[in-house]
Amino acid sequence: MPSEGLKQLYVNELKDIYNAETQLVKALPKMAKSATSDQLRQGFEEHLEQTRGHVQRLEQIFESLDESPKGKKCVGMEGIVKEGAEVMSEDYDGALMDAALISAAQRVEHYEMAAYGTVVEFANLLGQNEHADLLQQTLQEEKETDEKLTELAKDVNPEANEEQQEETTPRSSRRSSKRAA
Repeated sequence: MPSEGLKQLYVNELKDIYNAETQLVKALPKMAKSATSDQLRQGFEEHLEQTRGHVQRLEQIFESLDESPKGKKCVGMEGIVKEGAEVMSEDYDGALMDAALISAAQRVEHYEMAAYGTVVEFANLLGQNEHADLLQQTLQEEKETDEKLTELAKDVNPEANEEQQEETTPRSSRRSSKRAA
């Protein structure tokens, strides 16, 4: 018989993740609105729908445990979301804003991957195989989102760097470098 302490920890961690996901449901539309890249905006919108599904999976788990998902604030995600809001308040333009948003979004994904990895193992130890499967599915989606952000960054970051160089290079230098090319 699994220890009641581990079960309580499991429930508390699930509540923490539930709150984190509900915070993201509110934050992702703002991130999408701040994105200048259509591809990044669409990615945030798709992840919003996926995040709503994560919330539903968690609610399904809470229902099977006969527990409420409410009652815990995820201060870790709250801090990460605040950092993301700070990024959006900066006066970054174009690809530089997108690069900053990708950075903020990857912090979110890595936080979630750590949290879901933990609760998957707790569910396995507690013999909650259905929960483990649902949580593993979410963990895999978080990993895939992180991979998509990494791929997108491979295009966005050089573009942000190029835009920045164009803004800081005096016009006369740009003309002479174009002539030399």
